[in-house]
Amino acid sequence: MSEQKKTVRIESRTDRWRFVCPRGHRSWEPTNHHFWCASCARAQGVDGEFHELHDRKTGDLRERESVRLVTPVGPYDRDLDGGDQT
Repeated sequence: MSEQKKTVRIESRTDRWRFVCPRGHRSWEPTNHHFWCASCARAQGVDGEFHELHDRKTGDLRERESVRLVTPVGPYDRDLDGGDQT
């Protein structure tokens, strides 16, 4: 992958407004190497699981492997987002 990963701070209000699920909700969470949206899951006939975040600033869709999710204590998924497990 030649493109540098985009850092998304999952506990940042600013990043939550910028990066949304494909239906435009901010209520998404990372899980098992994909994403899940609580708002979508509550809607009838809609699956809450999705694989790309929509960047509202640029209009880009970013697959899970192309984002680096960060919490205040470090990377969310060390196997995808880098860092050792010590």
